[in-house]
Amino acid sequence: MGINTESDIVANLQIGPTDKGMVRLFVEAGEFEVPMDFEPEEAEEIAEEIRAAAQSARARKTRG
Repeated sequence: MGINTESDIVANLQIGPTDKGMVRLFVEAGEFEVPMDFEPEEAEEIAEEIRAAAQSARARKTRG
């Protein structure tokens, strides 16, 4: 499965700080739970990547 492959899987994403000073992305899909902890600097890099992807997606949408 790649980035452009659509899926019928429904997932819930929660994002927040942990009590240990990490940023947690918590993905829940059915009976699967995936907690991913990142240093704050890593989380900021991820946020920048999400912003860049949103900007690129928005540009593609206006062209199509």
